[in-house]
Amino acid sequence: MKDALPAGAVEAHGIRASLGQQEILHGIDLTLQRACWTSIVGPNGAGKSTLLKVLAHLLPYSGVVTLLGQPLATLSARLRAQQLAWLGQSETSAEDLTVWDVAMLGRLPYQPWLGAPSAADATAVEQALRATQAWDWRARTLGQLSGGERQRVLLARALAVQAQVLLMDEPLANLDPPHQADWLGLVRQLVREGKTVVSVLHEISMALHADEMLILHEGQITHQGACADAATHRALEAVFDHRIAIYALGEQWVALPMEDDVRVAS
Repeated sequence: MKDALPAGAVEAHGIRASLGQQEILHGIDLTLQRACWTSIVGPNGAGKSTLLKVLAHLLPYSGVVTLLGQPLATLSARLRAQQLAWLGQSETSAEDLTVWDVAMLGRLPYQPWLGAPSAADATAVEQALRATQAWDWRARTLGQLSGGERQRVLLARALAVQAQVLLMDEPLANLDPPHQADWLGLVRQLVREGKTVVSVLHEISMALHADEMLILHEGQITHQGACADAATHRALEAVFDHRIAIYALGEQWVALPMEDDVRVAS
C-alpha cells in the first residue's frame, strides 16, 4: 500500500523575506490544498506578491517551502519548472516574438538543450492558446497586441507548462469583464482536473469565487478559510478597515464599498 500524498500542494513554515533592508514577511506558516483554488488578498503593501514570489522560488527567503511534498529548494530548476507554473505581474516578453513562440516558452522545461519542440509541445501550446482564445493570433507578434491580448498570451504560456501548481500574480490585469469571466471558468476547469491554483487578486468580488481565501496584513496571515464562511467575510471586512462589506448575490458573494455615513452609523 502506497503512502498517502500530503494534503498540501504547497506548504510553508517560518517564512521570512526581505526587500532591501526591510523585512516584508514575518514568519509565515501556511498549507495550500491540492486541487483547490486559493485567492490571496490584502491591502496594498501587505506582502501578497512577495509571498507568491517566495512560493515560486523567485525571491530569497528563510524557512521551508515544500512543493507536492518535496522541499522546494532541493528540486532541480527543470523539475521545479515542470511542476510549478508562474504568471507574474506586468510581465513582458520580446516584442518581435510571435504569439506561438511566446506560448512555446512554457514548454522549455520539457525540451533538451537546443532541442526542437516535440509534437507533444505543439499540442500543449495549441490547447493553451485555444483555452485563452488566443489561437487566431498565433502568427502575430507580441508588439501587435493590446494589453489585454498580451495578458491572455502570457496566461497561455503558463498553461502550456501543464504544471500541477499554478501561481498567478494579478492575472486579471488589462482583462475586460468578459475575459475575466473566461479566466474564472478556466481556473475552475483546472481545479476540476486536479490542478492547484493560487492567485493574488485586487478584485475582491472575483477573489470570493475561490475555494479558499488567504488574507495578509503587514506581512502576516490574519485569516485563512473558505470563501463561503462568514468568518472569512468578517476578516476580509476588518483587514480593509470596514471600507467594504460582503453581501450575498444569488449563490455568490460580492464586496461592495461602504459609504462613510454607513460606517459611522454602524
